[in-house]
Amino acid sequence: MLNEMTDKLWQVAKKARSFAYTPYSNYKVGAALLGRSGKIYGGCNVENAAYSPGNCAERTAIFKAVSEGERDFVTILVVTANGGTPCGVCRQVLREFSKDLEVIVATENTIIKSYRLNELLLDGFGPEKLA
Repeated sequence: MLNEMTDKLWQVAKKARSFAYTPYSNYKVGAALLGRSGKIYGGCNVENAAYSPGNCAERTAIFKAVSEGERDFVTILVVTANGGTPCGVCRQVLREFSKDLEVIVATENTIIKSYRLNELLLDGFGPEKLA
């Protein structure tokens, strides 16, 4: 499962995780999102004293990519302390752009598992549901 691109994503996600701002939960998350263009977008979670305004690493990466014009994604690799999967809100945001996105979860030292987004978000609500 570990190929050159996965390793590159893992390195970007680990670096992004080092920038996480988590004074309340201490649960640092880093993400690396691969666009169809080949560009990689890193993101980290950013907490806020009011809790709700915080943002997850996965959403930071996708919002960064979309703000730079990317709309088609291949893979997201997420690094946490324990290999946690993206939260429900992040799954829904990712679903906006791809039902079949590869989601790889890892720790700093181990690739844990690879999923397809549609495995993590069954029958997800997407743009086609509005047609």
